[in-house]
Amino acid sequence: MTEPKVGLALGSGGARGFAHLGVLKVLEDENIPVHMIAGSSMGALVGSFYASGQSVESLYQIAKAFKRKFYLDFTVPKMGFISGNRAKEVIRLFTHGKTIEQLELPLAVIATDLYDGKKVVFQKGPLAEAVRASISIPGIFVPEKINGRLLVDGGVVDRVPVSVVKEMGADIVIAVDVSRVKQMEEITSIFDVIMQSIDIMQDELVHHREIASDVMIRPYLEKYSSRAFTNIEEIIELGEKEAKLHIDKIKQLISNWKENHNDKKEGPNE
Repeated sequence: MTEPKVGLALGSGGARGFAHLGVLKVLEDENIPVHMIAGSSMGALVGSFYASGQSVESLYQIAKAFKRKFYLDFTVPKMGFISGNRAKEVIRLFTHGKTIEQLELPLAVIATDLYDGKKVVFQKGPLAEAVRASISIPGIFVPEKINGRLLVDGGVVDRVPVSVVKEMGADIVIAVDVSRVKQMEEITSIFDVIMQSIDIMQDELVHHREIASDVMIRPYLEKYSSRAFTNIEEIIELGEKEAKLHIDKIKQLISNWKENHNDKKEGPNE
């Protein structure tokens, strides 16, 4: 029997992106296969760890122990406050130094080219460099230079990369959007100004992605800041909670796909 290929589009959202782990856990618990992942920014980071073979259980442990000091290597501001070398080493460590081609699942990592403003999709080459580019929040991280391109956060051009995972060959697309803007956020630093501005600008961009995907999972994360790496366990739990509400629909989509495609395969005279 032919099975549909299920693809995940994991969106950007800073610390709120830990909710992606909750979604992955529920999909595994419900025996819903994931055949490919496309991710922007935090979605690329989570997707890369998962696609490299890290179990959901180990990712939960990593997330709960996560501290911003793991990746903060401040530099004299020119194109960003954080050089990003430490972040790259952390990514390389937890993905076992793999290239994208060596991953257990097909993965697409989304970045933005500052020179021409276009989306860059990495599906081969060094994984750590691609993910480091995808998480490069403009003005905070120094952009990553790859093959003559100056690259920043994938969420700038494609916050929830639904179209990319479709192009990868997904028959059913599950999108996870963690971008809900925290309103009345306390703004006290340049970091706050940059992150809140990006959140606001990108909020509207996600709405048409909801139509393009088969299932859009949007955990209620408004009360959590995209930049405060606290309350991580609560964020993960909200990802789980919201994913569980969509399981019946996902299973129905898979069942319908099988019926339609296997009926066609057998033909009218079978």
